[in-house]
Amino acid sequence: MKTTLTYGETLSITSMLFGLFFGAGNLIFPAFMGQQAGSNIWYALIGFLITGVGMPMLAVAALGITGSSGLLNLSQRVGRRFGLLFTCALYLTIGPFFASPRCVTVPFEIGAKALLPSGTSEPLALLLFSLLFVAAALWFSLRPGKILVWTGKILTPLFLAVLGILLAAALTDPAASIASFPPAPAYANTPILQGFLDGYNTMDTLAGLAFGIIVVDVIRKLGIEESGAVARNTVKAGVFSCLLMGVIYVFVAMAGAGSRGYAPLSGNGGAVLASISSHYFSDAGAALLAFIVLLACLKTVIGLITSCSEAFVKMFPDKFSYNQLAVTFAVVTFLIANIGLSAIIQFSIPVLMMLYPIAILLTLTSLIGHICGLDRLLIRSIMAAAVLSSVFDFLKALPPDWLTAVGLDGLILYLTETLPFFAQGFGWICPSLLGLAVGTVLKYSRTKHSRQA
Repeated sequence: MKTTLTYGETLSITSMLFGLFFGAGNLIFPAFMGQQAGSNIWYALIGFLITGVGMPMLAVAALGITGSSGLLNLSQRVGRRFGLLFTCALYLTIGPFFASPRCVTVPFEIGAKALLPSGTSEPLALLLFSLLFVAAALWFSLRPGKILVWTGKILTPLFLAVLGILLAAALTDPAASIASFPPAPAYANTPILQGFLDGYNTMDTLAGLAFGIIVVDVIRKLGIEESGAVARNTVKAGVFSCLLMGVIYVFVAMAGAGSRGYAPLSGNGGAVLASISSHYFSDAGAALLAFIVLLACLKTVIGLITSCSEAFVKMFPDKFSYNQLAVTFAVVTFLIANIGLSAIIQFSIPVLMMLYPIAILLTLTSLIGHICGLDRLLIRSIMAAAVLSSVFDFLKALPPDWLTAVGLDGLILYLTETLPFFAQGFGWICPSLLGLAVGTVLKYSRTKHSRQA
């Protein structure tokens, strides 16, 4: 029985997983962070790499080490209803509701829009662009058995080659020393914490939990069936792909920081990348950047449609076919993409602030529980506290005028002043520790009662 992938198979799966991970946010957010952090870039990168590389690596490892067939199987160890609700929420968030539409609009905003003739209607152009983009992604997604070939062997290597051209130009010919650029206010005092929060925007931890189902399926199709062997090869591919992703993050952030030498501070990462490409490649820079972003986002949307469809087929067997779900998710992606990038980001941030702490703690408790035999009561207590506290993180991330309209601004102000780390976006830490303490007491009480009985 085959138990180990060949070097070529491991490389292809690593390339595929990297390609699925590395989409729109993985380009724009490290570039923006680098420019804003300036001389504090290395501190900001520490935080960013924890949530942008370390946690996704652990998420894939959690699926592999625990022998889970996917996120649903992993999360149902906490509880059946929790597993179903969290799995649906996560896949819809990184799929048709937020991440997929963002991946459609980013290449339009960064690349295609700059190439439009003057006088062209932007809404109409976005409509046509998104229709063609989603149609192409759907065509690939309707052939899930070929995802290793399309993403791992073609699109990802091509993307890395083209991105390498831009990064090589930016890093080998810097305009000035990064140390000479003062950090923006958000990165002046707590750059590590700000970088940690910036890593949320990539959605990589959520993606790590979601894409595990694709990796497991591909490994099994390559002839490895024994659960332990599947787990080992899944972890290996996850580690290699996340390390590659970390290297690219560092290079993109450095290029973003270096842009301070020839461009003013920008409002978003797309503008930073546009400044870099135009500075080094003049008029051809817009076309080069458009091609880079198009490749980055296309392969990710293919993976998102594929993983979401496969997950929902397994969650609701005999109710929907894979093709029906793939078409449905593609249509929803197309519709939401046409509300525009700014609106998508505005609506996604509160949801990410709610889901990310749950995903982080699910990953950590799953790994620790498997390695150290963590009691299920403790896991449930920690996760219950995380779910409840993440609701307040969700509310805090809503626009202030929304909170005022529903009368919740006073509550958020109170929590900001009294709950440790809430103001910094980590209001879930203390409640989760409290959940651990409560779970420990309940476990001790249960054990004592059992002995007396």
